[in-house]
Parts: sequence; C-alpha cells; structure tokens
Amino acid sequence: MSTKLLAEVKNVMRLKHYSIHTETSYCDWIKRFILFHKMQIKEELFIRPEGKIEDFLTHLAVNSHVAASTQNQAMNALVFLYKHVLNHTLEQRIDAIRANKAPKIPVVLSQEEVKNIITLLNGTPQLVVKLLYGSGLRISEAIRLRVQDIDYEYKQIIVRSGKGGKDRITTVSITLLPELKRHLEKVKLIHQQDLKNACGAVYLPNALDKKYPNAAKEWGWQYVFPAHNTAIDPRSNTKRRHHVDQSVINKAIKVVVKKLNISKKVTAHTFRHSFATHLLQRGTDIRTIQSLLGHKDLETTMIYTHVLQQGAEGVNSPLDNL
Repeated sequence: MSTKLLAEVKNVMRLKHYSIHTETSYCDWIKRFILFHKMQIKEELFIRPEGKIEDFLTHLAVNSHVAASTQNQAMNALVFLYKHVLNHTLEQRIDAIRANKAPKIPVVLSQEEVKNIITLLNGTPQLVVKLLYGSGLRISEAIRLRVQDIDYEYKQIIVRSGKGGKDRITTVSITLLPELKRHLEKVKLIHQQDLKNACGAVYLPNALDKKYPNAAKEWGWQYVFPAHNTAIDPRSNTKRRHHVDQSVINKAIKVVVKKLNISKKVTAHTFRHSFATHLLQRGTDIRTIQSLLGHKDLETTMIYTHVLQQGAEGVNSPLDNL
C-alpha cells in the first residue's frame, strides 16, 4: 500500500512544483506514519484520521524527543497527504502533545572572526560565504542563485522563491561584484562545454521548461554555483548539472573553523545571523533588516537585538565594580 501511495504523493507534489528535498522529506514522514500504525490497506487511513495523526505526533514528541520544527514538518506532510492526495478534509482538531520549542539566541561571529574564516576559505565555498555574510542569504538561497539574479547595475541580488515561496531583494557587496564576474566567466566555459555534450539544460522551476522550451539552455538561467559533476535528474531522468550541494560549503566551513580554534558552533547560517547583527551595530533600521532577511514577522528579526546587549539583559556583572 505504501509504495503505491507514495507514488501518488510524488505525482501530486510534482504537479504543485514542490522541491525535491520537500518531496523526499514528506514521503519519509508519510511512510513512517503508515508503519507506526501498521496500516496495510488504504481504507485504514480514513478510520479516525485525526486520532491517528495525534498519536503519531505525540509519539514523536514524547518518545522520539524531536524538535518542534521537526514535529511541525511531520504535521505538514500528513496534512498534505489528506488534503491534496486523499482529498479528505480533517474536520476535528488535532490535539497532540507538542514538542518544546526553547527560545535560542543565535550564534554570532565577530567581524574579526568572519574575516579570518573568509581568508582561509577559497574557491566556491569562499564566494558562497561572502554572499551569506554580505547579503544575508540562507545557504539554500545562495546555492540556488541563477546568473540573472545578480543585478550589477543596481548592486542587488534577487532572491526568488525564498522561504515561504516569496521573492525579495537584498544588497550585495560592491567588492564582491568583480569576483562574481570572474567566477562566472569560468562557469560560462563549463556551460558551453555542457551544451556540446548535450547536458547543458538546467532544471527550471514551476514547469517553465514547458512554457519556454529553450530557456533551460540559456545562460541567464544557469546556476551561479554549479556542481562539479553532472548527474541524472531523478524527476526527468535527464542528465544535467545541478547546483553545488550544501554539504560542500558546510564541510569547508567546519575545516576552517577547527583550524582557527573557534569554539562557537559555526554553520553556514551563522553568517546570516552575523550579517543581521552587524547591520544593527551600524545603526541600520530593524525593519530594513527584516526586509533584507525576508522575515515575515518583525518579532523574528528582533532576536538580534538581544545579541547586542552588553552582558545578559544588558546588565553589568557586580564583579566589575570591585
């Protein structure tokens, strides 16, 4: 039952243009849901569905001790299953025990630490980190950048289909533009070679390849940071060059942070946190930062104001007065 059902889930998700990562994640949660309840036939999904979802989500929180975001992802996958695949309306409220969402203060690097890390990085990881810190991009947004998303004249980057599916515009460092141009000269040579080898058609979102058949081969649609090797697209079975994988960037960061003996837990996202915090230190308006980061709520951006306080809650230690 699960194999056939998951095939249906994939078909619906592809019609709705979900990313391959979301597709994989949702299918995994749905499979775990089915195995948890030991369901054998499709009809069992319609017996007390809200109760089944409650029991599964409670199990994740109580027994598996998952994070709140992980539990929410599982919930979203199951709601998608019932609403879009099974065409079944969940009429009753789902009162599962919720995973605790502890407030976290973001890890922020000093400007000196950022400088030292960037200096030791090289190649694509260095360019990507410069964009994370210089433009406040998420790692997923940086690696998915297309050539046409860099606006040299207005010195800005267009982030398309960011978190929540929204587009936004953010700043780009003037010092980085010449580096990006030199980098793209090399990328263009790779693209030209791919065209000769009949694998130069890049993946296009929202079925644009059907609307514009030749767009996938056009220079403007190519990824700024292409993968080192070509691969078979699991959806179309077409050989093409995708963008560089996030793990390549994170591994390079990890190596450099270890070499510098930085004790903070540094990931690619740390540079986005540092971008926002350092802008606040320079006096940039909080709502401007909210816009650049693409936050839906101002409250999300306000977390960076806590980082700026000298001492916990802005209180100096009494030891300083001795």
